Amino acid sequence: MTSARQTPPPTGPAGPQPFLKWAGGKRHLIAQMLPHLPERFGRYHEPFLGGGALFFFLSRRLGRRHAFLADSNPRLVRTYLGLRDDPERVMRLLKSYPHDRQFFLEMRAQPVDQLSNAEIAAWLIYLNKTAYNGLYRVNSRNVFNVPFGDYVRPKICDEPTLRACAASLRRARIEQLDFEAAALRAEPGDLVYFDPPYVPLSSTSSFTSYTSQGFGPEDHRRLRDLALLLKERGVSVLVSNSSARSVRGLYAEGFVLTRLSARRSINSRIDQRGRISELLMH
Repeated sequence: MTSARQTPPPTGPAGPQPFLKWAGGKRHLIAQMLPHLPERFGRYHEPFLGGGALFFFLSRRLGRRHAFLADSNPRLVRTYLGLRDDPERVMRLLKSYPHDRQFFLEMRAQPVDQLSNAEIAAWLIYLNKTAYNGLYRVNSRNVFNVPFGDYVRPKICDEPTLRACAASLRRARIEQLDFEAAALRAEPGDLVYFDPPYVPLSSTSSFTSYTSQGFGPEDHRRLRDLALLLKERGVSVLVSNSSARSVRGLYAEGFVLTRLSARRSINSRIDQRGRISELLMH
């Protein structure tokens, strides 16, 4: 196992910051990840989109090369589609939403799945900016259940970031897909980055409830097998996960494991936040 080199990002234009906070987001790990990306690659694939930090960072360098973005969370996918296709409406809605506990509770309880993509985007972004610690979590009935956050003046509508992200997303194909279906379209020379819900380090640290189905041990084994298959086909593969012993065992053969130093601020328990080790498999 290697340790990440503390290498600054290379020169050249970096894309915008993500417009969502997401559990396990990579915006603070980009500099440590960059040395392990291939120098050249064709198309870019991210089957666990989440906050999309690596995609947004690379988006300007990708130019006209295709990016394929996917996630199993339908509301998250529709949020990206809504922002990409109708950013002005998303921003108009966000500007009309007050930072108010009662309004938050009404939004949280709203049956949103029949709304337009732009309306779902505004709904999710609003909750992401005002819910406790920026968590997105649903119960078994797919109902958002994070409490109101303790913020003074949250930036509910960050226009420059939203516009920049919308522009980057216009060059991407965005779909709700299982990660296997999303990754199998990768061709030799492409880059696939897997950032699944992590194997928990403890019984209190799992974030798998970002969808009502979760992500279990069999899913992690299926992901490992898929990553091996893609590597055999000549696809460049990166996989992020926790530093749990089971992860080290799962990727012991066929991968180089690099330890990254991450600071995590999104957790329902304060004592589970702070600096931890994560793994990057490649």
